[in-house]
Amino acid sequence: MELIPYLAFLSALAALGVAVFFYNNVKAASPGNERMVFLMTEIQKGARAFLKQEYTWVAGFVVVMAILLTIAIAPLAAISYIIGAILSGGAGYAGMTVATMANARTTEAAKEGPAKALPIAFRGGAVMGFSVAGMALAGLMIVYVVFVLWLDVDKAFEIVTAYGLGASSIALFSRVGGGIYTKAADVGADLVGKVEAGIPEDDPRNPATIADNVGDNVGDVAGMGADLFESYAGSIIAPISLVAFAAATAAETPDSGAALSLFMFPMAVALVGMVSSIIGSFLVKGGSSTDSRALSSALHLGTNVAMGITVVGTVALAYWMFSGDEFGGNPIGLGISVIGGLIVGWALGKTAEYYTSDHFGPVKKIAQQSETGPATTILGGISAGMVSVAASVVLILVGVGVAYYGGELTFGSDGDIEQLQGGIYGIAVAAIGMLATTGVVVSVDAYGPIADNAGGIAEMAELDPSVREVTDALDSLGNTTAAVAKGFAVGSAALTALALFKSFEFAVNKAGGAGTLDLNIGNVDVFVGLFIGAALPFLFAALTIDAVGRAAQEMIEEVRRQFREIPGLREGKPGVIPDSARCVEISTRASLREMIVPGALAVVAPLVVGFLSVNALGGLLAGALVTGFALAIFMANAGGAWDNAKKYIETGAHGGKGSDPLKAAVVGDTVGDPFKDTSGPAMNILLKVMTIVSLVFATAFVDNAIF
Repeated sequence: MELIPYLAFLSALAALGVAVFFYNNVKAASPGNERMVFLMTEIQKGARAFLKQEYTWVAGFVVVMAILLTIAIAPLAAISYIIGAILSGGAGYAGMTVATMANARTTEAAKEGPAKALPIAFRGGAVMGFSVAGMALAGLMIVYVVFVLWLDVDKAFEIVTAYGLGASSIALFSRVGGGIYTKAADVGADLVGKVEAGIPEDDPRNPATIADNVGDNVGDVAGMGADLFESYAGSIIAPISLVAFAAATAAETPDSGAALSLFMFPMAVALVGMVSSIIGSFLVKGGSSTDSRALSSALHLGTNVAMGITVVGTVALAYWMFSGDEFGGNPIGLGISVIGGLIVGWALGKTAEYYTSDHFGPVKKIAQQSETGPATTILGGISAGMVSVAASVVLILVGVGVAYYGGELTFGSDGDIEQLQGGIYGIAVAAIGMLATTGVVVSVDAYGPIADNAGGIAEMAELDPSVREVTDALDSLGNTTAAVAKGFAVGSAALTALALFKSFEFAVNKAGGAGTLDLNIGNVDVFVGLFIGAALPFLFAALTIDAVGRAAQEMIEEVRRQFREIPGLREGKPGVIPDSARCVEISTRASLREMIVPGALAVVAPLVVGFLSVNALGGLLAGALVTGFALAIFMANAGGAWDNAKKYIETGAHGGKGSDPLKAAVVGDTVGDPFKDTSGPAMNILLKVMTIVSLVFATAFVDNAIF
């Protein structure tokens, strides 16, 4: 059992090997004609320039946090934090690099049909998926082995938790900054291009088209990769820290008995999930049909196989690790907890698919409502998003109940081991169940923006309409896969945040004595914190939406100016080209400027409240978790529904392209853009950043709180 961290590390290296294999596979494909290569290169240059500037800006924040960790915790915590931040950023950059290579190659392959195009887009996404999973697990295992097992340092588990904080910091800024970039360009391109000028999506005459395609890579690839990196790492850290703080063993090495099994189980599940993802990734193959159901079946085959192998492996692990005398119950219990998390994560994804796919009623209803104008379109999307929250909450509660039951079943009649309730531990490991197959889940998610870019290149390169038909089919599926991945991410965020919150409770009571943290709602401090926490997700969403609005306004004015001042641009005269570089510059500058305040809010709020009152901070975390989860689901699904309603009309429904219903749907889509790609996805990171900050600084809060 002591070899599990080392085996998990080897599985992470295997994942990185798979990423290299798929990278070479994609690179070997033809990128197409000279025009396609030019477009691909312009998108690459824009994406690299943005990420370089973004990481430069974020480096300042990382340095400040590292200094704060050195002072409040230990110098080694700062090192762990920096490792998490560097690996998170590196995974995003690696994914962006191959995504901007795979786009033109997918377009070229689409000339021969989806059987050739889908595997290239998926393999491009797989480089992102296995870079994320491999780097996250490898880095975490290095930090754990070095600081906990080899050096046995003081505050070892605070130091391990700092790794997750580093990953979360990069994820938050990448999601917010990349989201602002991509949606400013998208809104500007759609409103002026489609609605005002009446030209198709990704038309080469539109000055914002290149910026829009760059945004797909910095927001939906690099930003999403950093998001899932921290989600995956956090889901493994949460049960480990829970055991450590519950048993008050933060400075001791787990070496025997029940504690060893509890520490090793999350790593073992990650190991099984990684191997399963690698196997599943080689099963994705395209067919000849452009029907989205056939494409979906082909794309999701790898995910489904990986989940099946993980289920079998988890049951075997549970029997092996929890059959000892230390556990008085049935070892299958914790297997049930993990499998329950996996199934609920899948169900959350399917719920998102139901509310965002044009195969089902909600999206078709929104498309029908677009016949009466933008107002009814927007009302329909808001309604669909809100209803989806209720369904998702029910699923989360089912997952919590199953996971709690499973933990209690394994721990037996004693009810707790090392001061830890079995049910709480079961909930913590359910989160890793949701993300055990991160490698293949992210591969499917990153496929989406690659397919989107492929369609843009087909349009800008003025290829045969049959090519665009193939890329549009792939792109439509990509919107649904993104919603599915967001379902996994936000579901795991809720369970991980709960486990980290419980760890925070143990850490505070350990530092200040039993009963230090009083979460009675009748306590005025807790009551005040509860309302502050409930308001924070709304404030965060408002700041990010407003940021997109301001950046989009600047973009809209620039696109209008170019159509007005460049003779022959709107008419498409030969030799007349837009100034795309100017639009790229606007999105870059605006997104970097606008990401600072919402990004800093997630760290500053818990620090300020924590140093005022620990009880108020407990209330803040509880309030933020409840409203943040609901708001994240609402925004992601409402935005996805508006987007696919627009695409459904573009296929010919309700008047098709150029019709008034399409113009109304475009308005709905532009409202939904910051919902689904900026504010919504960043919400789950907000929850975990605040909880991890609170956990890492728990001792400092107890020692220095004013009230």
